[in-house]
Amino acid sequence: MEAQAQGLLETEPLQGRDEDAVASADYSSMLSEEEKEELKAELVQLEDEITTLRQVLSAKERHLVEIKQKLGMNLMNELKQNFSKSWHDMQTTTAYKKTHETLSHAGQKATAAFSNVGTAISKKFGDMSYSIRHSISMPAIRRK
Repeated sequence: MEAQAQGLLETEPLQGRDEDAVASADYSSMLSEEEKEELKAELVQLEDEITTLRQVLSAKERHLVEIKQKLGMNLMNELKQNFSKSWHDMQTTTAYKKTHETLSHAGQKATAAFSNVGTAISKKFGDMSYSIRHSISMPAIRRK
């Protein structure tokens, strides 16, 4: 009995098949004429309220646009402000700070490594240049 009672007291929202079953059920035969009339009146009232709310929302949105125009705000400025705020928020996160620090350190090491490679290559070219100049200027010594 408790399992059946639990089924009636479910708090989860209806899902797929449940919604279809409820939608296809015909409850009109279980309602009295008076209840039907009350529900119809409530339905009309709800539809009217929804229409009114849509009109109020539309008027408020127009008013919002007018105020933004008077303040010189437009979509592009809002996007820039949102982007700036998001960028600032991201830069203040711990993950960003750690990543920035790690990449900065790696960049310094890479710069030092490239500098060392460049120095070694320059030295090697310098040695080769000296060797070529030396061999050209002393041909007699080379032939012996």
